[in-house]
Order: sequence, then structure tokens, then C-alpha cells
Amino acid sequence: MKNLLFIAFSAIVLVAVYAFANPKVDFKADTKEGIQFHKGTWEEALQLAKKENKLIFLDIYATWCGPCKKLKAKTFSNTEVGIYYNQNFVNVAFDGEQGDGAMLMQKYGLRSFPSLLFIDGNGKVVGISGGYHNPNELIELGQKFTNN
Repeated sequence: MKNLLFIAFSAIVLVAVYAFANPKVDFKADTKEGIQFHKGTWEEALQLAKKENKLIFLDIYATWCGPCKKLKAKTFSNTEVGIYYNQNFVNVAFDGEQGDGAMLMQKYGLRSFPSLLFIDGNGKVVGISGGYHNPNELIELGQKFTNN
């Protein structure tokens, strides 16, 4: 009986840890206070970056990726991150396993998720990083590529 209770308790703890570590997120939806991601194509984003004289902040994610989910849920939704990135970049996010995202994975030789790139309006990479970044780390990363 003790073994059965231990197994049941362990299963509950594992499910709770998994749910906390892998939040359910909608990669297509942006929070009002966080980063607002461009909803068009890659070519449209390049044109917009040239027009606004801004770099592109590109997030390449996978829907099954734990750090990608955490970035979307915890960092990209942060108010300070939203203010900074919305003022300084054309923000773009693509699923790296389909469409423009898969094309960009190949074009830039990306091999992991999440991949975070800073790209000029001509498509030239000026900076790259990967993995989870908390809000302060993401702002510091962006500041390396702007004068703000």
C-alpha cells in the first residue's frame, strides 16, 4: 500500500513539474504589454526594417521546445521587454519547422531552438544568440545592437 501511495504521489509531482516547466502557449498570439511580432512574411519584414531604419529581431522557435515556450510566456510578454523591443526593432517570429521559418533555418545554418537573431534590412546577420533569456538578459542582448 505504501508503494502504491508513493507511486501515485510521484506521478502527481511529475505532472505538476512538467506543467510548470512547459507552459501552454499560443505562439501566434502576442500579449498587449509584451513584444508585438510582425504578422507578415519575411520579405515584408525586411522591407519594413529598411523603411523604419531598424534591425529585425528574429525568433525562430519550435512548438515542442520548452525554452521556446518559456521565452514566449515569461520573457516576450514582459512589459519592459515589450517597450524596448517594440521601439527598437521590427520583431518577427517563425516556426522553424515550416514555411518562412524552415527557409530561414536553412539560410542562416541554424541547428537549435530557440534561435534569436538580429538582422539588418538587407538580410545580413549582425548578432545571434540561442536558448532562454530572462527579461533583463533579453534587454541587455538587444542593447548590444542599438544605441539605446
